[in-house]
Amino acid sequence: MSAPDTVAQALNHARRLGVDRLDAQLLLGHLLGGRSRTWLMAHDTDALPPGCFEAFDALLQRRLAHEPVAYLLGHKEFFGLPLQVGPGVLVPRPDTEVLVEWALDCLPDARKGHEDHAEPPRRVLDLGTGSGAIALAIQSQRPQAQVTAVDASDVALAVARANAQALQLPVRCLLGSWFEPVAGEVFDVIVSNPPYIAEGDPHLAALVHEPISALTAGPDGLSDLRHLVAQAHQHLAPGGWLLLEHGHDQHAPVKALLEATGFQQVSGRFDLGGHVRCTGGQTRPD
Repeated sequence: MSAPDTVAQALNHARRLGVDRLDAQLLLGHLLGGRSRTWLMAHDTDALPPGCFEAFDALLQRRLAHEPVAYLLGHKEFFGLPLQVGPGVLVPRPDTEVLVEWALDCLPDARKGHEDHAEPPRRVLDLGTGSGAIALAIQSQRPQAQVTAVDASDVALAVARANAQALQLPVRCLLGSWFEPVAGEVFDVIVSNPPYIAEGDPHLAALVHEPISALTAGPDGLSDLRHLVAQAHQHLAPGGWLLLEHGHDQHAPVKALLEATGFQQVSGRFDLGGHVRCTGGQTRPD
């Protein structure tokens, strides 16, 4: 049997292999110069360019090996921003936009006249920034804020810096472990999507291509969350907020950690699936 030579035949090949239809459409559209799903459906009888099917099949095989679609495309949209991603950085998830929304709620919006320009700009810290998704999303919506992004991986930080440059957003990117690069600095809002999966969790098998250091944190998944909560007070201004993303079943222990270290107004935010995905608290205002 000859190789498929039309758009429809290529997508049928992907279906027979067991690749998700949306994934296949994204990959084929990418190879055809960024064509949309609508375009593919309207041009399903169009012939494929020379070599396109071979390249498409190679991407399908990588997808069948659980490589993220975002890695295969080289980019991922997050909070309306096109971000470069690849091996070495966690693929931004839609649920993390909940964390961004909460951070924005804690920051006055100068565009709507909610900021007193006589006050110094609000300072935001994103710990474990990866591709820079959270920091860049916040900076894009609060241009007056001073946003700092920290990551312990030089590979990840290079991606974050490239994204900041491409989007022309003035996020400061620092290399180091958690609070180390910002010793002595104080922020109004600290956000983090740290590793929170327990070592040995069976779900890790489907995430084999993403950096394990960005996924797991000790036998119960709470090691990094404990560290962040314990250290945050010395880096938060009075009335400052610490906002943390965590696993779908970790709200109770994270809430307990925040309350035990003196945070007030401790509460959670729900993700798209109805789980409490983020928990945060505020320091005393005085």
